[in-house]
Amino acid sequence: MSGSALLLQFLNGLAGASSLFLIAAGLSLIFGVSRIVNFAHGSLFMLGMYVCVWLAPKVGYWASVPLAAMLVALCGALIEVGLLRRIYKAPELLQLLATFALVLVIKDFALWAWGPEDLLGPRAPGLTGAVPIAGRQFPQYDLFLIAIGPAFFVLLHLLLTRTRFGILVRAATEDREMASALGVNQRGLFTAVFALGAALAGIGGALAIPREPANLEIDLAVVSDAFVVVVVGGMGSIPGAFLAALLIAEIKAFCIGLGYSELTLVAEFIVMAVVLIARPWGLLGRPIAELRGRDQADFRLAATKPMLAMLAVLALVPIATSGYALVLLTDVLVFVIFAVSLHLLLGPAGMVSFGHAAYFGLGAYGAGLLVLRYEAPMELALLAAPLLALTGAAVFGWLCVRLSGIYLAMLTLALAQIVWSVVYQWDSVTGGSNGLVGIWPAEWLASRPAYYFLALVVCALSVGALWRIVGSPFGQALRACRDSPLRSEAIGINVRAQQWAAFAIAGTFAGVAGSLYAFSKGSISPETLSVPRSVDALVMVLLGGVQTLVGPVLGAALFTWLEDSVSREVAYWRAGIGAVILLLVLALPYGIGGLLRKWSSR
Repeated sequence: MSGSALLLQFLNGLAGASSLFLIAAGLSLIFGVSRIVNFAHGSLFMLGMYVCVWLAPKVGYWASVPLAAMLVALCGALIEVGLLRRIYKAPELLQLLATFALVLVIKDFALWAWGPEDLLGPRAPGLTGAVPIAGRQFPQYDLFLIAIGPAFFVLLHLLLTRTRFGILVRAATEDREMASALGVNQRGLFTAVFALGAALAGIGGALAIPREPANLEIDLAVVSDAFVVVVVGGMGSIPGAFLAALLIAEIKAFCIGLGYSELTLVAEFIVMAVVLIARPWGLLGRPIAELRGRDQADFRLAATKPMLAMLAVLALVPIATSGYALVLLTDVLVFVIFAVSLHLLLGPAGMVSFGHAAYFGLGAYGAGLLVLRYEAPMELALLAAPLLALTGAAVFGWLCVRLSGIYLAMLTLALAQIVWSVVYQWDSVTGGSNGLVGIWPAEWLASRPAYYFLALVVCALSVGALWRIVGSPFGQALRACRDSPLRSEAIGINVRAQQWAAFAIAGTFAGVAGSLYAFSKGSISPETLSVPRSVDALVMVLLGGVQTLVGPVLGAALFTWLEDSVSREVAYWRAGIGAVILLLVLALPYGIGGLLRKWSSR
């Protein structure tokens, strides 16, 4: 690469870093004060883009940028007051579920308001040309972006260090319970911070319009990048977010410049994984203070007779129908195994995983590769495929158990994205973006009722085994490690070994679900192990309730049925599912399983 090309790639990286910093700074502020992992932050960025495109023809582009930021800030304040304020004392995972529901609602709102097509915005007046740099042309607007990022960094630094509001924000970031005890108005502070973070996301989206069109898929892509920047820099650290945005943007720019554009799909996640392994709290972060008074999960084994009665009813289903209902119930049984395996990590082990779909996908691809590439019989593939998931879970778990909290969750996300990138780009083995086709069960299982019975038996055995593990001495030790790691170490329990074993067990059963899924559908694609699939599993567990064993079973059944029926009957089905989730979050903060447990205790 020539010197001029090197300089231009460096400048491209600086322009990308400014955009990354604007959205990551808002996310970092919100997490630092409220401790909410705001999945909807990318949706606020998307709203900023759409509002800017909508306003620009009426008031001009430059006037539309601050107006879009103000409207998105108002939307953020309404979200905080109307929803998040009601669940600040709820478990952190429930808050995560609520913000995910907002993603669905905002996406369908944008679809209703602006349609499904990408919307091209105007060029920035006065900055539509290019300037010669090192013998090449460089866009004027990108130079403007290079300047705007540091400008916002300086303004935020002055706001947080030279104003009373900034002092309160830093106090709440350090220890929000102590700040409240000293008389800080938490409600007003949280609303102001959420509105400020939303405004930064909105202005970031508006400033992105001259470079790319507004589209409905950008929300999850942007929030994924923002999470990486925030975690690499250190949660709650604005200087850390600025440094991480520079680092990641430059790495991606030089990957493109050196001809390794395929690495841009995974480069940032490799950086995040390396940073978290080497420095668990990010480059400029510090350990997060645990919130006091958090409820710990309380598990009770499900009653045997109702479970046997449910199995008997499910076994009689093929007598009543052999149509689409069997296909849907087979999917339910597969995702019940998937959700219950994740529950072992979320509940007894107390470890949040954003990448559980990696093991689900490894099981599916393991089954497909054994059948298609090695011509193994379906029965052998079904038994052997989970071993690939076990291997992946054991390797990832060994790395992840060194961390805790949101940093552990983000490392699982990074590792899962690395696996997804390999599967997506390894055309000769995995089929790349096309996936694998023709993964059919053996002849004796080819009919829908036969495969349904297989799925029912495997589901019953898997769920029963996982429930026995939770109630075993190993499960009791896991809960001890979750509730008090120091005391557990003091009485001789190897905390990391227990958590590592939990990762391996959960990943193995997720692989069982994945192999069943592959033969059920006949084909698999990289979406099988993508982030949205991991989020689906989280939603299933949280809908049912983390604090009961039967909760994930009910949550998986409800979510699968809702996704299928609502998507077929309702035009804006995502908003419908999001509304149902929000209603359940507000009305049943401990999930459906928690409600049933209260009824049974009465």
